[in-house]
This record gives sequence, C-alpha cells and structure tokens, in this order.
Amino acid sequence: MGYMPDRTKNPWRCFKCDCDLQPGRVNVSYLGSSFPVELLKCPQCGLVLITEDLARGKMVEVERTLEDK
Repeated sequence: MGYMPDRTKNPWRCFKCDCDLQPGRVNVSYLGSSFPVELLKCPQCGLVLITEDLARGKMVEVERTLEDK
C-alpha cells in the first residue's frame, strides 16, 4: 500500500494544490487595523483556512473590540 498521512493531527488539505495545510503567520486586517495571527495555510499558494468556529467565535470578539475603539 501507499503512504497514508496521519490526518488526526491536521485533517485539512488545500483543494487547489492538494497539499496539507500547515500552521503559519498571517496578517489579518479589519477596519484599518492589522495584526499577525497563526492560522493553517497552504505552503504553495498561501490559501488560509478560517474555520467556522474561528469566524463565529474569536473573529467576532475581535470585531467587537475594534468597533468599540
């Protein structure tokens, strides 16, 4: 049989490049503010994964904080 990667650690793959997504530093911008965060991204094309949990949880908190300033 061929090589089967361990998907328990990182089950995410880039649909475009068919590569495993890897943690990496990404600059996120919102309302004129920019800050670095660690997210899963494709090592080839740079596509960044923002999960639903992240978008509905942490990102909403950040939005509220920035909008209150």
